Amino acid sequence: MSDHDNGAGVPRAAGPVHVRAERAEDQAAVYALHDAAFGAGGPVPRLVDALRLAPAALAPTSLVAEQDGEVVGHVLLSAVRLDAPPRLVDVLSLAPLGVLPRAQGQGIGTRLVAEAIAAAEGIGVPLLFVEGSPTYYGRRGFGPAEELGMRRPSLRIPRAAFQVVPLPGYEPWMTGTLVYPDLFWALDCVGLRDG
Repeated sequence: MSDHDNGAGVPRAAGPVHVRAERAEDQAAVYALHDAAFGAGGPVPRLVDALRLAPAALAPTSLVAEQDGEVVGHVLLSAVRLDAPPRLVDVLSLAPLGVLPRAQGQGIGTRLVAEAIAAAEGIGVPLLFVEGSPTYYGRRGFGPAEELGMRRPSLRIPRAAFQVVPLPGYEPWMTGTLVYPDLFWALDCVGLRDG
């Protein structure tokens, strides 16, 4: 019997989803979730583990979505910098966002994105960046970063995928190049690779 059926082979209704801060005991589940969501053996789970421990100007914000006592979604807000003409600006990147494949299509990712935007606003950063589908993230508050004078950190990031949400602390002088920390480069988690 699967833990997702009622014993008669009939799927049971899933309970409500709760979004909360990640706890230390969630780390193995978060690793497995990203391994399932992004392809077994890929670099994303290792990136999450590394970013939790890396020194950064802003501590990472890690949120999980829990359903029926199981971690079914995760989002991490990672410290990045905007190389603006007057000075460096500490900002955040929504990277990564993952939902267990069997739990996708239930609005869990949408909830996590909304909570991540609210968390970034609460931290007081002026901008939240993402590298992802403009269709998906565009419906969730993000817009083209280049329209605000931002430059991609890699030419492997498609223009349309480089997106940002300006938050209340944003000012028009905040333009420039987004700079990822070394971990993103060391694990090859920037942009698209052929094949």
